[in-house]
Amino acid sequence: MQRLLTAAVGTFVALASLFLMPAWGWFLVVAVMIDWAAFEYLRIVRSRAPRAPVAILVALVPLAAIAIAGALSDGVAIPQIRLLLLSGPLVLSVVLGTLLLLGRTPMEEALPALGILCFGVPYFALPIASLYLLRTIDPWLVFLLMAIVWLGDSAAYYVGRRFGRHKLAPVVSPKKSWEGAAASFAASLLAAGVWSWCRLHRIDPGLLAVAAVTSVAAQVGDLVESLIKRGAGVKDSGTVLPGHGGMLDRLDSMLFAAPVLLFGLWLLESLTASSRSV
Repeated sequence: MQRLLTAAVGTFVALASLFLMPAWGWFLVVAVMIDWAAFEYLRIVRSRAPRAPVAILVALVPLAAIAIAGALSDGVAIPQIRLLLLSGPLVLSVVLGTLLLLGRTPMEEALPALGILCFGVPYFALPIASLYLLRTIDPWLVFLLMAIVWLGDSAAYYVGRRFGRHKLAPVVSPKKSWEGAAASFAASLLAAGVWSWCRLHRIDPGLLAVAAVTSVAAQVGDLVESLIKRGAGVKDSGTVLPGHGGMLDRLDSMLFAAPVLLFGLWLLESLTASSRSV
């Protein structure tokens, strides 16, 4: 009951923010939630580099998200795209390397700290930018993403508990099963089909293909977060969400699914435009 109540409140808050707030307000809400998840991530991995200045991740994530979202927004000039292509590797190599050097990171913690930061920045910044960009294209695309991820997650949870017999990744996440994964995939495709029929008045095969890849990405995202927690010997990322654990536990699937959906939709749009021009 606690799990269902938390999910219901969270869904209401997310939908209200999505449809009632301006784009910048939506960005702030998403940035706060995902940066909270980044803070939980830091608490999990902190033991691997306890004296390194990895806390800078919490500040870098929203800044990187603003840069990505701004550079990829409609009407951006080509020079700005070039700046984006340069700024990503620049931050991940020169800036982070300099910060670790100036922070007097112990030699034995340098490599773990670089791994924590170089994975952590895009891990959290990309979904913030993706959720913002999807909202600027059409708020209903974010609704589609939520349906793919959350309905798929619910299907995996309940079907896996009732019918799960074959372990999906026993070392990483012992409770997940292939039956639950199949149910998640089916629920995500069904959600995308209903969305396509209601919004486009037809079943779009291309959209279903993008939804299928997004569903797989969501499940992989869940497993990657479990991998991080298990590697650090942690069960939950936090306790802020009753019945769900921490913010990272609730958003783990979304962190992979949001950028994949955005990329898939842009790729689909590009392929459709190319076929029309031939």
